[in-house]
Amino acid sequence: MEQVVLVDEENNPIGAADKSAVHTENTPLHRGFSLFLFNLRKQVLITQRAWSKKTFPGVWTNAVCGHPMQNESAVDAAKRRLRDELGISIRDVKNMREVAPYRYRFADANGIVENEICPILVGFFEGDPKVDPTEVAGWQWISWGQFLRNINEDSPVYSPWSIEEAKIIAEKILPLTDPARQ
Repeated sequence: MEQVVLVDEENNPIGAADKSAVHTENTPLHRGFSLFLFNLRKQVLITQRAWSKKTFPGVWTNAVCGHPMQNESAVDAAKRRLRDELGISIRDVKNMREVAPYRYRFADANGIVENEICPILVGFFEGDPKVDPTEVAGWQWISWGQFLRNINEDSPVYSPWSIEEAKIIAEKILPLTDPARQ
């Protein structure tokens, strides 16, 4: 059974809990991560969460999100989830790194709460994922500029964290991902 690391507001570990039991209307603060993958064509990989997901089913989001296990870094957790959810080998991902801290708390339409300290990661990948359908209902490469326009025009179809995180990326590292701004 997968566990999440429970933390205080300063991200100090205070325990662990089963992932399947922790996401409720009163989800305790825990560690997560969120990864955006870009390709050489300046596109970002977005994925649609499987309809069987407990939180935010069917919503489009960034490449992969998840929870580090105890004694696992956010980058190592992202490598694990890339393999498990998208069938992507870490040797095919270049320059994965944390670009910004992030903290969020959102409730989905069913009242289930996500409550995470969730560093934003970016990496670069060429190819197409081989998705696990129990995790991912769909995927697509989309230009970074189009994605930023979409999240402002049609935001209900995107996860609230991916919207906020994309805006942080656009402010902090856009010159690395958008040649028009270099």
